Amino acid sequence: MFSLLKGLISRFLPVKVYALVGRSGTGKSFRAQNIAAKYRIPLIIDDGLLIRGDKIVAGKSAKQETNFLTAVKCAVFMNPDHRAEVIEALDHESFHKILIIGTSENMTNKIAAVLNLPAPSKVIKIEDVATAQEIETAMRIRFTEGKHVIPVSPLQITRTYPRIVYDAVRSLTRKRPGSKPVVSEKTLVRPEFSQAQETRITETVLRQMIGQSLYEYGNTLKIENVSFDKGIEGYNISVILITPNVFDESQRTALQTQIHDSLEKYGGILVRSVSLEIQHWA
Repeated sequence: MFSLLKGLISRFLPVKVYALVGRSGTGKSFRAQNIAAKYRIPLIIDDGLLIRGDKIVAGKSAKQETNFLTAVKCAVFMNPDHRAEVIEALDHESFHKILIIGTSENMTNKIAAVLNLPAPSKVIKIEDVATAQEIETAMRIRFTEGKHVIPVSPLQITRTYPRIVYDAVRSLTRKRPGSKPVVSEKTLVRPEFSQAQETRITETVLRQMIGQSLYEYGNTLKIENVSFDKGIEGYNISVILITPNVFDESQRTALQTQIHDSLEKYGGILVRSVSLEIQHWA
């Protein structure tokens, strides 16, 4: 009777959404379980998956997609069937806290909205939970070896996505200070889309990738020009877009961030900067 009453009370408590944000390859997924344990968050949304503990509850991983466009769509639940599956699973889960992982606050806000969740009320930046050296090491591994982390048991990933599994990682997680540490498992993978992008980046390829990252705007944004140079710290990219719509400075900045994050996360390239100019025509 007590557990039933506790479950009913928990179900009607307001849901608090946490967001973990940071550039692609900075180690967000690697630290997700530790953060969830610290704040006693039972559920994690990461790259198209709904995760409880180290097990997949619902969804599909963007890391098994074979190309840039479908990986982006999967990560933000643009496919109606995929979205409906995760929403239904959330309806059957007992929780009042959930962690959404994304490359920006804008991305986590979008994911929360499409999954019928409140906007994140606490944003945790990767710089708050990892040192500069740890972030640098994670990015080096990402962009030189193409390795990504999925914070679930290797057995599940091997069964579901055997082609992308690279290795397994175990770490100790404490649910609270002084408590007994629990072994958490993570899976190192080399995504299909990452392998597919192992070609020399040309202006044509870059233009296509940027166009795909803007799919949600339909025909309202057109690429007028793309130029780039590659340095030791990554690509410096300049983009000129034309549109009949008016974009204010905050919208332009959000769009610039979206291009930057999409190219890094799903294009498999290290981006140092994105310079964006939006030209308006009547």
